[in-house]
Amino acid sequence: MRFESFSHMLRHWAETSPDRPALLFDDGGGVGQLSFAQLKDAVDKRADELRAGGKTCLGVLADGSLGCVIEIFAAAQAGLQIVMLDAALPDKVLTGLLGYADVDSLWGDEELREELAPALTPGVKDGAGKLLFFTSGTTERSKAVVLTDHSLCQSAYNGGEKLPLSPEDRLLCMLPLGHVFGFVCGLLWGLSCGAAVALGRGPRHYADDCVFFKPTALSAVPLLLGFLIQRRLFNPELRLVLVGAGDCSRPLLEAAARMGVRVSFGYGLTETSSGVAISVSGDPFAMEICPDDTITLAEDGEILIQAPTCMMQGYYKRPADTAAVLTDGVLHSGDLGRFDEDGKLHITGRKKDMLVLPDGTKLFLPEYEAELMRALGHPELAVILMNSRPVLVYSGEADEKELAEKLRPLMAERPRGQQLARILITDDPLPRTATGKIKRWELQQKMERTL
Repeated sequence: MRFESFSHMLRHWAETSPDRPALLFDDGGGVGQLSFAQLKDAVDKRADELRAGGKTCLGVLADGSLGCVIEIFAAAQAGLQIVMLDAALPDKVLTGLLGYADVDSLWGDEELREELAPALTPGVKDGAGKLLFFTSGTTERSKAVVLTDHSLCQSAYNGGEKLPLSPEDRLLCMLPLGHVFGFVCGLLWGLSCGAAVALGRGPRHYADDCVFFKPTALSAVPLLLGFLIQRRLFNPELRLVLVGAGDCSRPLLEAAARMGVRVSFGYGLTETSSGVAISVSGDPFAMEICPDDTITLAEDGEILIQAPTCMMQGYYKRPADTAAVLTDGVLHSGDLGRFDEDGKLHITGRKKDMLVLPDGTKLFLPEYEAELMRALGHPELAVILMNSRPVLVYSGEADEKELAEKLRPLMAERPRGQQLARILITDDPLPRTATGKIKRWELQQKMERTL
């Protein structure tokens, strides 16, 4: 069913299925649950309190807890502007984001709220219905993307149409709600289908949440999926995994399939309220376009997206940045793709993850790194540009000469300008965003300092 808002969704299920479990959580002695009727009542009560509080812009230090979910739904119902924040960010960064987004009140960890209180601002006059999610860009300061509970509900509807859940399903939410993939695909996807959503207990419980909640479905970023597969942490009831928010290797998805779990891959952006294409059968990288969306390709292969029900209103207080990517309702994604003979979309690279070499040729890094990973049998690596040449950064114990020898056949197939000039080995993990994308600018600076 298509819902117009969070309130519409909760009201519908509270009226039609009041006793059906909506949220599952750790109550200290086992798995607790809140029915749809109980969830609606809790949200209604909290919304009244927020209205009486006189604030206009709520910053949510999202921890994925039951209280966090209630606060977000209530703030939307009360007409506040909501700013989704990652509590793991340094205080200095959070302070800047609070001022930029006009936050005048905070929800979350009490100690952190006290530390950040001096950064609160007078709030906004026109923020009703807006939810701000920060992009996880790796080359520049994150931008706040202006979405709404309406656009997020439409995105959940699109996903549910292509990949439906039943009221008997349990969707495990292990992803941070401060990122749009986690919010839509870890929470709204399940609730909009009338399924129960199990609220994961955070990274410390990644190893036992599946056993604890016994989900039938879960959403994951590639790093989390790799962790679950490597340690064989899938529970017997699990039948479906939706992977998104980052590049995922084919061997990883094939490993999940060998464990008897159906794997679908989703493609989307924060700017489109999450997914615009999902694989539903066969090749997990061959994706069908979601019902409300239209995708075309520019001459250089860039994916152009029309998503009228899910599109962002723009980047908060950054009209020039908005105009640079959104023209007449068409979003220039910065991603590269192709359509196969069946009309299904395949992601082939990213314009921003591209090195322009001295000879004018372009090196698309996701594709290049995937070849290196296959050749070395090692996923923790990245390519950066140093002295105008591509350099491999390998995270882990290894011998540089042995790595070079393994890569010799692959390098022989590449033009000279695209061959690796050097291999750097580091014991440190590669710096990544919360959704698993490599922070290339940070890695570049770090490696330059070590040389």
